[in-house]
Amino acid sequence: MPIPTPHIEAKKEEIAGTVIMPGDPLRARYVAEHFMENAKLVNKVRNAYGYTGTYRGKELTVMASGMGMPSMGIYSYELFKFYDVENIIRIGSAGAYTDHLAVYDVVLADSAWSRSSFAKVQNGCQDDVMYPSKELNAKILEMAENLQIPVKPARVHSSDVFYAEDNMDDFRELYRKHQCECVEMESFALFHNAKLLGKNAACLLTISDSFVTHEELSSLARQESFENMMKVALESC
Repeated sequence: MPIPTPHIEAKKEEIAGTVIMPGDPLRARYVAEHFMENAKLVNKVRNAYGYTGTYRGKELTVMASGMGMPSMGIYSYELFKFYDVENIIRIGSAGAYTDHLAVYDVVLADSAWSRSSFAKVQNGCQDDVMYPSKELNAKILEMAENLQIPVKPARVHSSDVFYAEDNMDDFRELYRKHQCECVEMESFALFHNAKLLGKNAACLLTISDSFVTHEELSSLARQESFENMMKVALESC
């Protein structure tokens, strides 16, 4: 596939080897404007903003993935396959399934369980659990310890739907049956693409709401107040 791709207008040299990937385009802009030096807008196709600049002298790109596994699947595949990206660290929000996790806690996915057909349709893979890069996860935990920011490893539920009907397993059953401690919508596809293409992927999440306590953050807070997660991701580049 030629560069640019149908979804990314950047030149190949405008994308760094490591990409920080929030779902929200405005969170990508927030990271670029508040943490990076000399950040340049390199993608605005479909408003999936991507910026390349430096952080503490290291070149990196921050780019939105959009919501859901099909969107993450497209962007992570194109970045890995056609832009030679080696590392993608997803930074996102998640809903807690257990009282072990509270709003604003930072979670590092040590695995992602899903009912999604993404991997099966992509290359026939029947696995319902995908795993991040052990090396990248170890580096993230080391950086978090250096920053004295608590990070909790956990299995996440990567869901294809945001609104499930009452006849489906609720969060208590998903926790009991599959050991999922929180829910998000992208990491299963990201981890699958990384495994398929021999790349590295990780997923950092901030708990934005709790199914247990019913506490939840506003959309603005989700966009701008996850700085601990952002700092850990940036220091791990």
